[in-house]
Amino acid sequence: MTSAAADVLSLLVRGKATVAVAESLTAGLIGATLTTPSGASAAFRGGVIAYATDLKAAILGVPKDLLDREGAVHPDVAAAMAAGVRALAGSTYGLAVTGVAGPDEQDGKPVGTVHIAVSGPEGAIWRRDALFPGSREEIRESTVREGLDLLRGVLEAQMGEHSG
Repeated sequence: MTSAAADVLSLLVRGKATVAVAESLTAGLIGATLTTPSGASAAFRGGVIAYATDLKAAILGVPKDLLDREGAVHPDVAAAMAAGVRALAGSTYGLAVTGVAGPDEQDGKPVGTVHIAVSGPEGAIWRRDALFPGSREEIRESTVREGLDLLRGVLEAQMGEHSG
């Protein structure tokens, strides 16, 4: 995963862009992965671990009515978390993950359910939803990989749009 993080950071630096992360089920693993390569400070602004549902509203601005209606594990919650951390950190992009790592289901969602979102310039949102198999640790690792992959794809597409 370190090479994926290095790729993302390289794209961010080349694009003169920054990222911040909002993590629930991964509890800081994405931020730790993104800051493993040297030079990460050139593009990584920081992160919020909003593990408790009420913190998603209080810190990241996720609408309380959305949380009350859908629970914390929902694609719109991931999108709101991504937009919230982007605004909070003043970053070009926000990457957010929410889901169920187990061992028990949450809000009626099965273990392995994960929602990932990237918020970018002009309010653009990119999403990815997954159902990962495996242990709690495997689900969290898969979420980090998938989150970095989504962000890398967004950055590559954005850079392609602006360079050609």
